Amino acid sequence: MQRLQGKTALITGAASGIGRASALLFAAEGAKVLVLDKSEAVEDTATAIKGQGGDAIALVRDSSLEPSVAEAIDTAVKEFGTLDVCFANAGVSPGLVPLQEQTAELWMQVLQINLVGTFLAVKHAARVMAPNRKGSIICTASVGGIRNGAGSSPYSASKAGVISLVQTSAYHLSGTGVRVNAICPGLIETGMTRPLFEQARARGTDRKIGQLNPMRRAGMPEEIANMALFLATDDASYVNGQAFPVDGGLSASHPIVPPKI
Repeated sequence: MQRLQGKTALITGAASGIGRASALLFAAEGAKVLVLDKSEAVEDTATAIKGQGGDAIALVRDSSLEPSVAEAIDTAVKEFGTLDVCFANAGVSPGLVPLQEQTAELWMQVLQINLVGTFLAVKHAARVMAPNRKGSIICTASVGGIRNGAGSSPYSASKAGVISLVQTSAYHLSGTGVRVNAICPGLIETGMTRPLFEQARARGTDRKIGQLNPMRRAGMPEEIANMALFLATDDASYVNGQAFPVDGGLSASHPIVPPKI
């Protein structure tokens, strides 16, 4: 089913994890895709798409820098004719650094990539989409941005900022036909979380990963990509200014000790 046939998309953080899974899915659904990441592995994502008969362009750029983001948007328009979907997915986590060991430099780095970079994607995607009176902008936030317990202070604050950015941007773009929404992943096995998974497997405790959510497991990048696909399509034409947890039910409750079964 070609749900994105005739559409073009830009995805940041597309070298691995959620970004790569989304790029492959969008392309499989008919979209022409521009993939961006500061890692050269983003070229592999574009190659995989082309290998499946899709149309893709890779840019090795830093999504936290305005010239890079503006260039990516302009390249999408030049090569594909327009921009219909922008998935601002790139992000980093500093790990669980104790509060007293956090530095202003650490905070600035996390905020620059996770929040400022997302703002730049929204800003420049809207520059193209608003005159066309249509478009979907999707941002990766986190359940850590909803409440405590899913990330360090700078990470959680940056993702709370993304949620607020989505809400305010939806209203800034009132009447343009451009929709802005966020996805709030729970624990997903990606390059960013790989150390946690590897440590658990080394200890033999990997069965406990995700035990606090009702699904009793971690999620996969493809499960986040499926939500991104929905928000990118016209099926979500009346969905705007929202932040959707995709977390196995974790954010449906305050943390509890799960019953033994």
